[in-house]
Amino acid sequence: MKITKLLILTFAISLNSVFAQENKVNDNTHTVDKSYLELPRIQVIPIEDTKNDRQFELYVKLPEGYSENKDKKYPVLYFTDAMWHIEILSASTEYMLEDVILVGISWQKDINEDLKKEIGEHVSRYRDYSFRKSNKPEIQTKFQLGQANKHLDFIRNDVFKYVDNTYRTDSNSRTYFGYSMGGEFGAYILLTQPETFDNYILGSPSIKNEVAYLTELNSKFGPFESPNRNTSLNANVFISYGSLEQEMVEPLEEFISVLKNRRDDGLSLLTEVIEGNHQTAFPMTAVRSVAWLSSLMSHVSSYSNELPFFRISQLNNAFVNPAPEDRKDGLVVGELGVDGGNKEMIVKLTREIANGKHGRFDSFLIAHKDKLIFESYYARGRINLGHGQASATKAYTSMLLGRAIQLGYLTMDDLDQPLVSFLKDLDPTKFVAGAEKITLNHALTMRSGIRISEKQREEMNKNPDQLKGQGFVQSLLQHSAPITEESQVFKYGGDPDLVMQVIEAVVPGSAMDFIKNEFLDKMGITNYRWRINAQTGLPEAGWKTSLSSRDMLKVGQLAINKGKWNGEQLVPEAYVAKAINRIVRHSDDENFLDDGNILNTGYGYFWWQADMKVGNKSYFSTSARGGYGQYIIVIEELDLTLVFTAHDNDTNFLQIAAEKILPAFIK
Repeated sequence: MKITKLLILTFAISLNSVFAQENKVNDNTHTVDKSYLELPRIQVIPIEDTKNDRQFELYVKLPEGYSENKDKKYPVLYFTDAMWHIEILSASTEYMLEDVILVGISWQKDINEDLKKEIGEHVSRYRDYSFRKSNKPEIQTKFQLGQANKHLDFIRNDVFKYVDNTYRTDSNSRTYFGYSMGGEFGAYILLTQPETFDNYILGSPSIKNEVAYLTELNSKFGPFESPNRNTSLNANVFISYGSLEQEMVEPLEEFISVLKNRRDDGLSLLTEVIEGNHQTAFPMTAVRSVAWLSSLMSHVSSYSNELPFFRISQLNNAFVNPAPEDRKDGLVVGELGVDGGNKEMIVKLTREIANGKHGRFDSFLIAHKDKLIFESYYARGRINLGHGQASATKAYTSMLLGRAIQLGYLTMDDLDQPLVSFLKDLDPTKFVAGAEKITLNHALTMRSGIRISEKQREEMNKNPDQLKGQGFVQSLLQHSAPITEESQVFKYGGDPDLVMQVIEAVVPGSAMDFIKNEFLDKMGITNYRWRINAQTGLPEAGWKTSLSSRDMLKVGQLAINKGKWNGEQLVPEAYVAKAINRIVRHSDDENFLDDGNILNTGYGYFWWQADMKVGNKSYFSTSARGGYGQYIIVIEELDLTLVFTAHDNDTNFLQIAAEKILPAFIK
């Protein structure tokens, strides 16, 4: 597909633009000699496909400050169909991604002249970008289709070798850009040797008749298995097509489904429908994809906080800052090594994290003595994006109840009162035996004693309208087995929803208004998401929230400072003391098992506790924990607060803290 030459970006300079001057002197017109303006900083370099004895050219554009910044390594954007794409990619990156090396790969230069005259200089693309032979002998003989594997070998062996040996490249940040047949070639690379590039831009890929083959390639690559990193594509993928490319919609949606159905947490996929047909959609494809590419080169994201987590592109390189910037967000900043901590030890750990040694991290932050002294972001972590919170949300719900006590809507004595006494819309005559034994203290420590069988839960769900508001608690207490001393033992489950019911009942207005006005706003937390429970209509209490890593740190600081934030007592000190200390000391729950240097696990008000052993000494820690890796860890003795976010359920974050972080703060 030859791109129409009406593709114009207003700031682009044509590679072979001819400027003719016409001067009029005394009504006599004459034309001066023609001159040529070449695209600035473009080098045209011959290169050989050494295995197949074919000659190509590379169009290389270096960043403007390349010669001055001699210690800097640069990401590389590789693209096929170099002659067609160089202008708009040069212009787009100049304005949106200036610190990148462009490497365009030409069509074969020494191909059969008769074929070149008949088809055009681009004829080799039919051979090099296609991955299946034609079943029509005359077509196959003429074009030698299906040699994508050879062309990929040429790129991996000859092109990469030349570029990496000649220029200061960042081998951890390679991007492929291909349009039409070039997009088809990119899809082939992604599903055969995905490690070739970190990022793939596939514009209107010509896969109309190739989805079955691509599906087969995906099957050969194998399914994604979380414990085995080698089963992941580990790529950021941008796929687009024109709104008028009707024949492309079905095959592309099918291909996109193939990628989504991998459920690959190392794969991020962004799809865009761009106004226009196959030709006219190209310019905006280039512009939008370069904008997308710039977003994964920076720890500051242009994404909306509403974008689903697994659609966020992964950072090509970790962002590590031992002297965090002051973002005027209420956090006091300092510097690792100056304001505490062994800088060398922490930086070593971040290198290990960046190299995937400890799982799929998204962020890691340290506060010491009320100063944020270190922050780092990886994969899908961004400084200005919320990170999905699973059970870490429970710790926030605990602090909400403490805030209600601070404002006088409850008292500390109320923690030992029957939970149902705060819910005035219930009918106690229908409760199971022992329902009145459930106190707030029981609910906050996962000891309500409510036990709902699958059969009973099915019965409850037959009448969803009856589960709204306090009807949810009514239904629980009608369908539960009797509440007894034997049942009121620790069982990790839905007790946070009971606490949210009480908050909704006692605070003025709604619980959601209370969350915003009296908790999040007080700590300057504005970049968040707090979903509504579809069953009850109340805010979620145990999961489905989103906070940025910095804002998670604020919750940790609230805990370590005994309920104070910037000098204001937001939560009573007496309540915090209960919340973050051991109340439940023994349980059959697997989370209570000793593990390595993590001993004596306990549970407070939705906060976990454990002793962290370092050498011959143990340090008491309390933590908010969420599945797949959201941790706020507070070690009061060291005046230390740690935040981890990740998308990994196999990493022992507490063990990492004990082994790798605490020693950096112990004198």
